[in-house]
Amino acid sequence: MPTNDNAPGHNRQELAYLPVPFPKAPPKPPRFAVLREGVRDWWNRAWDVDGVLYEMWDDVLSAPEDGLRYMAPWLRAALTTAGVAFVVLMAKAAGEVVLQALHQILTAVPKVQVGVDTSSGVASVVDQPVRTYIAQHSAGLPVAASTVYTLWLLTGIVGLVLGCLSRNNGVRAMWTAWGAATVFMVWTTTPQASRSVAAGLAVLAWTFLSAFAMRGLTLRRHVGAGRPAKVTVKPEIHVPVQPPAPAAEQHPHSGCPFRN
Repeated sequence: MPTNDNAPGHNRQELAYLPVPFPKAPPKPPRFAVLREGVRDWWNRAWDVDGVLYEMWDDVLSAPEDGLRYMAPWLRAALTTAGVAFVVLMAKAAGEVVLQALHQILTAVPKVQVGVDTSSGVASVVDQPVRTYIAQHSAGLPVAASTVYTLWLLTGIVGLVLGCLSRNNGVRAMWTAWGAATVFMVWTTTPQASRSVAAGLAVLAWTFLSAFAMRGLTLRRHVGAGRPAKVTVKPEIHVPVQPPAPAAEQHPHSGCPFRN
């Protein structure tokens, strides 16, 4: 009996199921791709005609023509902040240089002799008593007597120069106190026989220098022009003005002395 190869199930094993291909997972987007895309979109919108960066750049370009008074507020605030920061940094640097120089000066002054004859001439009448007074009364201080003498000398020079240039009342008060302290030291240290002469010369020298330190100072009261009185005009007040009365008709010969 012939066999039929086309018969179903003959010499063929049927599969219980067919393999189903699994779908592939979608590829993951690169890291920070979304953030980078958002930043790119914001950058493009910011540089549009009405964008934030476009307007800020336009403010920067128009700043030279507008001037400091009419430029954009944010730009004026930025420039002011930068200027203040620059001034503070420069002041700090200058202050450090000045303090370092002052420290070097004050540490070098112990070479100056105090309380002995180191000056001559008329200046020694005032200088020697001051040196002697400082040497006698600065024994317990944490600084040397020469440092105190240098500070006293610098105070007088600063008071003289700044009082002449700035005409500041505070500087003039410092100059006055410095002169009074100098005269007191001269009066206290000078021997009694020549005390009055030395103090008189100190007062004369201080008075002569005060002509420069007190330049422009006057005790006369400044009288300025008085303020004009304020006149308030109220338009609601009306003053009636009557027309002048008609002059009486006079005779043509009323003024003649030969009238009838």
